[in-house]
Amino acid sequence: MPRQLLQQCLNCGAWCLETTCPQCGGKAQAAAPLKWSPEDHRANIRRQLNNVESPEWSQTIPTLPSLEEMRSGAGEQEEE
Repeated sequence: MPRQLLQQCLNCGAWCLETTCPQCGGKAQAAAPLKWSPEDHRANIRRQLNNVESPEWSQTIPTLPSLEEMRSGAGEQEEE
């Protein structure tokens, strides 16, 4: 059973209620992302599954350049 009822075929774009398209036999996926709530009761479980408490996980998060790097990059673009 799909997590959401309304599905859209990846091949032909048809709408259906199954994960297999009845028109072309292709794979169908959820038409919209799942709803998210700040009162998510399963967030703690997801954090444990992704091991977000480990220092290695925090190293995988992308970082923005420093303010000085952004300012110097903007100045270089204006000069060009």
